[in-house]
Amino acid sequence: MKRRNFIQKSLAVGVGASALGVYACSGTNKKKEIEKSPFFKLSLAQWSLHRAIQSGAMSPYDFAAKASELGFAGIEYVSQLYPEIIEAKDKSTAMKNFIALSNQKAKEHQVENLLIMIDEEGDLSVSDVAVRNQTVENHKKWVEAAAEMGCHSIRINLFGEKDEQAWLDASSDGMSKLGTFAAEHNVNVIIENHGLLSSNAALVMKMLDQVNLKNCGTLPDFGNFCLEREEGERWDGSCVREYDRYQGVDELLPRAFAVSAKSHEFNQNGEEVYTDYLRMLKLIKKSGYTGFIGVEYEGSELAEIDGILATKNLLLEKAKLIV
Repeated sequence: MKRRNFIQKSLAVGVGASALGVYACSGTNKKKEIEKSPFFKLSLAQWSLHRAIQSGAMSPYDFAAKASELGFAGIEYVSQLYPEIIEAKDKSTAMKNFIALSNQKAKEHQVENLLIMIDEEGDLSVSDVAVRNQTVENHKKWVEAAAEMGCHSIRINLFGEKDEQAWLDASSDGMSKLGTFAAEHNVNVIIENHGLLSSNAALVMKMLDQVNLKNCGTLPDFGNFCLEREEGERWDGSCVREYDRYQGVDELLPRAFAVSAKSHEFNQNGEEVYTDYLRMLKLIKKSGYTGFIGVEYEGSELAEIDGILATKNLLLEKAKLIV
């Protein structure tokens, strides 16, 4: 479905509107506006700006400034948007530069560092013990970075085996080893439903029960529930088997340290076409979660800033409808 020009026009009107409730005073007929704060706080996932960053139009170190400008209180970093670390021969120096500059920018623009999403550091769910252990080692520098930046978590991927039992065994081992290390740094290790068996919410929760570490949990994402793509691809190809997104989020919420509001397309009424945001927010409210919800716009038809603001405004509008 194509986005309508209505979205572009309505953004200018809707951006920045606060969540206001109206009530009538018992003693008079006058109406007063009172601010109704949502039950959650808003953060911005850096992936929402990946096109601008990867094209060179925006420096990843401008992320904090942009998030603050758009009205977000917290920020979620994405490791793959800092190739100077992934590709560096001297990773220690590159990481120190990343930490120092990111902390400086976050402080300057008064946003809170929340988490780092880790990609391209190997697969934690492979049965090969040597490969899995090396992947754990690769993630440790990000745990240490998260601790120095005041982040509560790192988000990992659990890619590897396609057999459920093999995945369960390997994932439990990898998560346990990394989680034990992260606990020493007061950092959580959280798994996002990010495709393949990591999008099987019931299996993920079973794995976390086996790990049984307080700092190991989830990052439920409104999308990313594809279990299988054509020709077994991880990212490309059409999805041929999908986990129910509402059931999945509901199952993952009891161990959530963060939540991601994924968006792709909007209809003429400003609704996300693939996800019922009100239904999702009701599930989150029911679970008792009151932390940050991260805006993660992943569409292509709207400009990234417009998509971010459309997602943010949709969350705030739906929050008004929740008692």
